[in-house]
Amino acid sequence: MNRKEIAEGLKALGLKNGSIVLLHSSFLSLGKVENGPGEVIKAFLDVIGRKGTILVPAFGQLGVLVDEVKRLPGAIVSSCPVGCVAAYGPAAKELCKDHWKAETAHGKDTPYTRLAEKGGFICLLGVDQDRNTSLHSIEALLELPYLRTVTKTFKNPNGKEVTQSYKFYPGPHRDFIGLDRLLLDSGAMKIRRIGNAQVRMIESAHMFDVLLAAGRDCPDLVLCNNPECADCVRQHAAIYADEMEREAFQLTVSSRLAGRYIPEMIENLKRQGIRRIELDYLQGKICASLPAEKLAAAVRELKADNIEVTGIRLPVIPDEPEKLAEKLRQAEIGRVVMPLAGSAKAVKVLKKAGLTVSLYNAAQTAKGAALEFAGIRKKDPDTLFTFDAANFVKAGEMPFLYSYRVGRFGKVVGQLDVADCTWDGAPAALACGNAEIKELVSILRCRNFSGYCCLGGGSVYPGDLNEAAENFRILLKNM
Repeated sequence: MNRKEIAEGLKALGLKNGSIVLLHSSFLSLGKVENGPGEVIKAFLDVIGRKGTILVPAFGQLGVLVDEVKRLPGAIVSSCPVGCVAAYGPAAKELCKDHWKAETAHGKDTPYTRLAEKGGFICLLGVDQDRNTSLHSIEALLELPYLRTVTKTFKNPNGKEVTQSYKFYPGPHRDFIGLDRLLLDSGAMKIRRIGNAQVRMIESAHMFDVLLAAGRDCPDLVLCNNPECADCVRQHAAIYADEMEREAFQLTVSSRLAGRYIPEMIENLKRQGIRRIELDYLQGKICASLPAEKLAAAVRELKADNIEVTGIRLPVIPDEPEKLAEKLRQAEIGRVVMPLAGSAKAVKVLKKAGLTVSLYNAAQTAKGAALEFAGIRKKDPDTLFTFDAANFVKAGEMPFLYSYRVGRFGKVVGQLDVADCTWDGAPAALACGNAEIKELVSILRCRNFSGYCCLGGGSVYPGDLNEAAENFRILLKNM
């Protein structure tokens, strides 16, 4: 393999006189090159000419071709302590100018985005998309929620020690390799063999257009779906959490759906980016029936992992509400969700103890529930209603078209139980039964409902939390 053959291959890929190119490379991938690595860089310079500029990543030990560029007379290195590049050619200073002052290492006002603005190329010589640093620029420009801020102390070009923070800095694992097909199909990238190396030549601006559009529609575009990849699981969760933070409602999850044991619940909640839980069952037992010490310990364990307990759910009206109130005081639980029917006395006791109460329909029609709830609200106007759509289905009613409207629950709903079932009471995935969950969530979103949406609340879900959370996200996206 010689300099001329390499140059011919680069021309065939679209590189030409005056081009600006960012090179990511593996010299060994080419095979034997006459006169060594310097000839490879000379081949690039032969093609781009005196009007062209070559850049290479310079933020670590990245191979002999990087060193060859850095040794060129007049080559400069951008001053940023993270994500810096070395550049040679007439556009080098403009590309690298004040890189250290940019808000991000890879986004706006960095060599990576300036390359695209100038119509430059990205060349992956014997390496794949995992080495394409400009893909971090896509993430930074999209301001993806799993990115972090890093702070570095360093000497600026004037020799002054400064401390600078860089937002939207990338973390560990990415599935950049999976972007090849998208870039090929869009025409942003060409692939050709030079020597033994597969060489990818990418039009930077075209790549930015394609991937920014794709990333807006799919913010997990560059993450893998391997459930054993802890990095991508955590980053997916950050995206999920960000999506929910944009909603007016607060998403909480039935502990029965979250898992059997507290550590399992915590892990499952974190995987889905959910930080709230409603306690109904723990290890198959009703949470309200647990000894005070065990209930308090469960709450402490959840809070230690930043999981908010939004309340405790009772399957029946307590015979001794005073004792329950004391138990909840010890456990630092301030909210009770319990059946509406026959609850007036218990509500009075629990409210007197300083607890917030929300009442759900069970074995009641909309008219019956509305009538009884109105009586309680006259005495305790702060009491809210938990709308259990699945229970209205079991009562033979259409929850949205009939129950919600006839009961006039819109102004008093403090929680929507997000679960579904068929007319015979069989659990169903969301929007696959008769509970009209999609319609109920939609109408509450229309008025910026700020209460709770409890995933799996009051019902057995026909799957695990991963399935339920994914179904809920799909439901929201299809509105």
